[in-house]
Amino acid sequence: MTMIATPVDETEARAVQDALRARVVLDEPGPRPGTGHVTGVDVAYDDERDVVVAAAVVLDGATLDVVAETTAVGRVAFPYVPGLLAFREIPTVLAALESLTVDPGLVICDGYGLAHPRRFGLASHLGVLTGLPVIGVAKNPFTFTYEQPGPRRGDWSPLLDGEEEVGRALRTQDGVKPVFVSVGHRTGLDNACAHTLLLARDFRQPETTRRADSLCRRALREATS
Repeated sequence: MTMIATPVDETEARAVQDALRARVVLDEPGPRPGTGHVTGVDVAYDDERDVVVAAAVVLDGATLDVVAETTAVGRVAFPYVPGLLAFREIPTVLAALESLTVDPGLVICDGYGLAHPRRFGLASHLGVLTGLPVIGVAKNPFTFTYEQPGPRRGDWSPLLDGEEEVGRALRTQDGVKPVFVSVGHRTGLDNACAHTLLLARDFRQPETTRRADSLCRRALREATS
């Protein structure tokens, strides 16, 4: 199991981000959409008990059938600080991924990669620690700006920090709000958007996220009942 030390404070956490950010790989296209495995990861919290549960759900990239799934239960070891959320989630997410009995393939986080004030969100953090290709697909644009993409599935517009493109607002279903896609590690942005569209076959969110969210919430109820 990958062992990581929890930072003692915000200053140390930011120093860890700075050190790991230099290891992000941005010049690989990533796995071909519709092939191999795709894995959704998500977490659920019980803040009163300081419990966090992570789920990892592996789907077949072509059929979206479930191949494997697992959960892990941990303790919340770092306070909530905007921009440092990964430090609350990473240890338990790693435990869930490492208990899988199959290759996770591409990992999809319910969060951010480069679309992060320090260009190192959960998707980048997880990718660097595991070496896996990882992307972030978030429900909101965090602190960044964008123009509304066109109304049809597949329409997109750049997610911007000033003039820098940090991701894309991507319409996954006709007429619904976009999701916000960003590169985490070892995957290009065009590829990340293509994967997201294939995974969001029937709903706004990718099926990986939907299934991981459902599983971790169920596991949290069982862990705290």
